[in-house]
Amino acid sequence: MDSKSPLENLHSIEPAISSSSRRSNFSIQSKASGGNSIREVNFSDLGSKPVRYGSRGADSETYSMSQKEINDEDARLVYINDSEKTNERFEFAGNSIRTGKYSILTFLPRNLFEQFHRVAYVYFLVIAILNQLPQLAVFGRGASIMPLAFVLLITAVKDAYEDYRRHRSDKIENNRLASVLVNDQFQQKKWKNIQVGEVIKIHANETIPCDMALLSTSDPTGVAYVQTINLDGESNLKTRYAKQETLLKIPEKEKVTGLIKCEKPNRNIYGFQANMEIDGKRLSLGPSNIILRGCELKNTAWVVGVAVYAGRETKAMLNSSGAPSKRSRLESQMNLEIIFLSLFLIALCTVVSVCAAVWLRHHRDELDYLPFYRRKDFSDPDEDEKDYNYYGWGMEIFFTFLMAVIVFQIMIPISLYISMELVRVGQAYFMIRDTEMYDESSNSRFQCRALNINEDLGQIKYVFSDKTGTLTENKMEFQCASIWGVDYSGGKVTSQEQHDGYFVQEDGKVLRPKMKVKTDPELLQFARRGKETKESSHVHDFFLALAACNTIVPLIVETSDPTVKLIDYQGESPDEQALVYAAAAYGFMLIERTSGHIVIDIQGERQRFNVLGMHEFDSDRKRMSVILGFPDKSVKIFVKGADTSMFSVIDRSYNMNVLRTTEAHLYSYSSLGLRTLVVGMRELSTSEFEEWHSAFEAASTALMGRAALLRKVASNIENNLYVLGASAIEDKLQRGVPEAIESLRTAGIKVWVLTGDKQETAISIGYSSKLLTSKMTQIIINSNSKDSCRKSLEDAIIMSKKLTTISGATNSTGGTSGVDLTPVALIIDGTSLVYILDSELEEMLFQLACNCSVVLCCRVAPLQKAGIVALVKNRTSDMTLAIGDGANDVSMIQMADVGVGISGQEGRQAVMASDFAMGQFRFLVPLLLVHGHWNYQRMGYMILYNFYRNAVFVLVLFWYVLFTCFTLTTAINEWSSVLYSVIYTSVPTIVVGILDKDLSRRMLLNYPQLYGAGQRQECYNRRLFWITMIDTLWQSAVVFFIPLLAYWGSTIDAPSIGDLWTLAVVILVNLHLAMDVIRWNWITHAAIWGSIIATCICIIVIDALPSLVGYWAIFEIAKTGLFWLCLLAIIVAALIPRFVVKVLYQLYTPCDVQIAREAEKFPSQMTSGAVELEMNAILDPPRR
Repeated sequence: MDSKSPLENLHSIEPAISSSSRRSNFSIQSKASGGNSIREVNFSDLGSKPVRYGSRGADSETYSMSQKEINDEDARLVYINDSEKTNERFEFAGNSIRTGKYSILTFLPRNLFEQFHRVAYVYFLVIAILNQLPQLAVFGRGASIMPLAFVLLITAVKDAYEDYRRHRSDKIENNRLASVLVNDQFQQKKWKNIQVGEVIKIHANETIPCDMALLSTSDPTGVAYVQTINLDGESNLKTRYAKQETLLKIPEKEKVTGLIKCEKPNRNIYGFQANMEIDGKRLSLGPSNIILRGCELKNTAWVVGVAVYAGRETKAMLNSSGAPSKRSRLESQMNLEIIFLSLFLIALCTVVSVCAAVWLRHHRDELDYLPFYRRKDFSDPDEDEKDYNYYGWGMEIFFTFLMAVIVFQIMIPISLYISMELVRVGQAYFMIRDTEMYDESSNSRFQCRALNINEDLGQIKYVFSDKTGTLTENKMEFQCASIWGVDYSGGKVTSQEQHDGYFVQEDGKVLRPKMKVKTDPELLQFARRGKETKESSHVHDFFLALAACNTIVPLIVETSDPTVKLIDYQGESPDEQALVYAAAAYGFMLIERTSGHIVIDIQGERQRFNVLGMHEFDSDRKRMSVILGFPDKSVKIFVKGADTSMFSVIDRSYNMNVLRTTEAHLYSYSSLGLRTLVVGMRELSTSEFEEWHSAFEAASTALMGRAALLRKVASNIENNLYVLGASAIEDKLQRGVPEAIESLRTAGIKVWVLTGDKQETAISIGYSSKLLTSKMTQIIINSNSKDSCRKSLEDAIIMSKKLTTISGATNSTGGTSGVDLTPVALIIDGTSLVYILDSELEEMLFQLACNCSVVLCCRVAPLQKAGIVALVKNRTSDMTLAIGDGANDVSMIQMADVGVGISGQEGRQAVMASDFAMGQFRFLVPLLLVHGHWNYQRMGYMILYNFYRNAVFVLVLFWYVLFTCFTLTTAINEWSSVLYSVIYTSVPTIVVGILDKDLSRRMLLNYPQLYGAGQRQECYNRRLFWITMIDTLWQSAVVFFIPLLAYWGSTIDAPSIGDLWTLAVVILVNLHLAMDVIRWNWITHAAIWGSIIATCICIIVIDALPSLVGYWAIFEIAKTGLFWLCLLAIIVAALIPRFVVKVLYQLYTPCDVQIAREAEKFPSQMTSGAVELEMNAILDPPRR
């Protein structure tokens, strides 16, 4: 800056762009009401120390650090157009990227290392190694390795294919070309060869190859437009600016040199702090001066920039780690059962080894001549007698134990893991293909982004939902305004669809806004009068503020009519778009925006305003401001924001009547469910502006704590305003939201809404969405201190308990418990949560919330949303689901057991962090009540069935060992043992796990109470596990002892009776499965009966091979009638007890699902009313 007054150099002053974005999920701020302490939570914070969801520590340390000049050790030094010097001290990362996990050399060891993270795989590896020892070789060495090798091979092939695709994508990306300045000329260079410090030129519609600080653009004002859809999913154009000092430099004609001192690489895609020294000047660089790798240049012919971060150090690559992995609740419970099975396996092996010890001790005098021991070696009569295949009594017992482990190894079902993965893939396929969850408006299908938690969808107890964009459409429409105390909402509203609306002429062509807005006739007249009267002057300033105080980019769009062009207002916020369209409808049309000025057509007259400064919206201040230089050299600041933040900076000594009237209008608008903003302004004196400008320059050049400093500068200038008025925008509910919430609540799911909107707006939306009803008693907590919070919570708990007692005694509708029916709604604001979360008051809040049917949290910060989810998740065993559409919902989505993203108007950050994604909130009903119920029922049954299937086989082997002197020999062929879990019985369980349906979609949607089966864990629990094991014990005894008794005293050999046992077990377990199949189709028939046929074929083939033991055994035994009689007797005797128990259970103590199945099968014999009457209560599980 030269020595002239800032007011005389309005055209040369850069805009003040805040370094934080309003929707950054990478830097989340929250503010304690009544205090100025601010804590910024970055990803580095989250990884290094516990997250505090409520209050924050002071930022005095950060503030003091930002005052110091950063030294070279703490910053990255980038020499412009000198990559050699830039990389001389530290060799920065090249621009080559690698997303592939493996190389040819590392694939085998690394992939195996990752796969053996599963303990079950380690177990089977140990078993296979033990079987290789001569002393323990129960099975053939190849046969023992085959099951584990098969599973490892399948997973390795899948991983290899996925990694091949990543390597192929990397190769294409690294070999793309960009124009790089080499020897004062731009030459094509592969992306992978670009280095930090090089100057790069990007043309329109090209992708940015690395993170670049802008030097110049094709626009004379230095503006460039980029699309960040590849980075954050948002399709709206963003504005970026080149500094005026570098704008006119042409690298091809003059050598550009300088030094950029910037922060070290980090993940914050919305933050960038740096200083640039060029031509003796020191300039500050911020997020608006950098374009990131992966973005596309739009509506700009070219830009020139210098690479500051390349390759793996770019922000895009640092953010490519994905969402945290989640684990299914059912799988966690299954691991406990696997531990029980392991203990049972050890018990079986112990029994065998102890019995063997007793037997060896009892027959110690006969061991010299017994065929399995032959302790004395008589093969060489010339030598002294010596022991042969005998290792002593103790070692024989030890070896017997290890051999028993090998023989009984499939007690732990290795095939279960791969079966679960295949079933989940099949379930995901049908969820994705479900037309009931297809959103036509956005042309988006349901997305299943996490395959490992499908079954958790059937056990959800709490749903935490965002409001804006999740329950509502997030398509804002300007409705009315209060200007200088006058409410312009009661007059007759005319639709602009009846006439052409506002337009301007430009070069003989008509220029009109793309979106039409309904206008108020009276307000329209005032807007057209300019500043003739006091009222019209206030209207003029109000709409000027709406048109100027924003970050909207106006784009000219061609139409089919060559004489008509449309202005499309692109912006990150739908609220801002609605307000700018409203201003245009009233004659204040934003025409042009650059880094230094804006052009607004005001009632046909184009006026240019210099943008002297801008403080963007952030979640701490909850407002934004713009400082405009007017043509008459005056300087004014326009501010808009939430009422709570605006009224704290309004000069209340100026016209209190207008202020009170505006507050009344705001309450009225909020009660109608409208989103409100307050607009204020004041004129700045020369001294005020100069003081602000110097403070801003100091803050914007700080490399540490810049965001906090800029917020402080903004707060100092945003005060003593006089209120211009307030705007009201309607955000309509999405279709089907009230019905969806009602269904979820009927299903016993508690719906909590967490929103940043003001209380009145949230309550109004709560009523329209049927979240709140007129019968509910509202408990509202708005406290400004910890003591008042404690008192409010104590009073609320007493009141809720009284209401619960009364309601529980009198209310009997809906089929749920008295607590669930309590008509109490808790409404609490974010300020109160500041004092409650992370304190001893958390327990009181949770106790109160448990007594409430509905919880509505207003004015909550993003991190507080995650805190509310953690409050419930850490205190109950209930499953939680969070659903949202914006970046401010990411923390909540990742905290919950299941995260659902809405692909809406606020980009795709929520989708990218979620486990499942869909287009509308109402799709949550079929997702949970239909697919969630099916997935849980199928997976629960499949796990129990796998335990049963393997345990039956193991117990048959165990019974045989007891009758063969505990020698661990097996009558069943070793290849049949291997193929049992792979071919004989695996396919049917996978098919049933994907296709079986216990109830139809219609029944599940008509009776949401049926969802309670998952919440009560009816399909998989400890009681079912032990009942299954008892049934397994009975069936294994029947399979073994019927052939044993039938052939007792005969000359049948072991392989023959082994074939009988194998066929009996396979037929039995498949018929067991067939008894439980509810929906038959040709695939199920083919899988079950085909498996039995495949088993017969395999046994015939195995027995037809002369090299294997038991040659021709099946052909001999199958000739006898006793063989077939035994098979029939086994099936009847084994399944009759199970059949009788099922009949009695369903007859005398039926569950909801069984009642509904009968109603579905015999609709004429059972009325729907009876079905409702029989529904079980959905009780709350115990707290942790």
